Amino acid sequence: MCKFYNLNVPDRRSGESGIHNHVNNDDDDRNQDDPLQPYVPPHEHKLEYSYWMWFSRRPPARELSATTTGYGQALRLVGRVASVEQWWGLYTHLARPAELPPLSDLHLFKLGIKPMWEDPANVNGGKWVVRLRKSQTGRAWEDLCMAMLGEQFMVGPELCGVVLSVRFQEDHLAVWHRTASDIQAAGRVRDALRRILQLPASVPIEYKAHGDCLRASANASTNVNTNPTTNTNATPNTSRHEEERS
Repeated sequence: MCKFYNLNVPDRRSGESGIHNHVNNDDDDRNQDDPLQPYVPPHEHKLEYSYWMWFSRRPPARELSATTTGYGQALRLVGRVASVEQWWGLYTHLARPAELPPLSDLHLFKLGIKPMWEDPANVNGGKWVVRLRKSQTGRAWEDLCMAMLGEQFMVGPELCGVVLSVRFQEDHLAVWHRTASDIQAAGRVRDALRRILQLPASVPIEYKAHGDCLRASANASTNVNTNPTTNTNATPNTSRHEEERS
């Protein structure tokens, strides 16, 4: 991981310094579903995989309405990176965890994998989640990103992405992988997460299979549809399941 810190220099290429308020406007002009490979100049240090960063923010429950944008539509592409230099060019323009409002999420995923349960790379997978005090989140999030970019989890294509979830009282970090049924792979991801963040054995790490989350979300929607209320302005109580996506 040392090379990532040794090469911590801003990207000075013209036209790529305009990442403000968590969103790269250059990517807004392209199809956000298109996993366009970033160009890597010969002098840059190419990563093992290419990545894209996404930002999302879920409105508080009191602001939810029948017209509230769904989770997938709320995702906004921040940028794509394929080299160490491109990563630092993106990262230096991103807001730090302490600067993000509650209910915000940052998702660093391998290029082509969207941070959604339904994505083909995620649908049979799961995630490890650790809850941290806000004073710990900034460094932990940076270390987690560095570990993913530097292949410190040592599970190759099994790893899908990492997520920062800013909440009111504490923050969550999650590591997503492809195969929930592969107990050995899941165990390696968990052990690497504990090592990378230097978590004591007393700190719990929770596992959630995406299939279970999908079924719970579907059941919640079914219950709402089969038990209508007399209040036509009532909002389905699915906010908990939307939060589980992070």
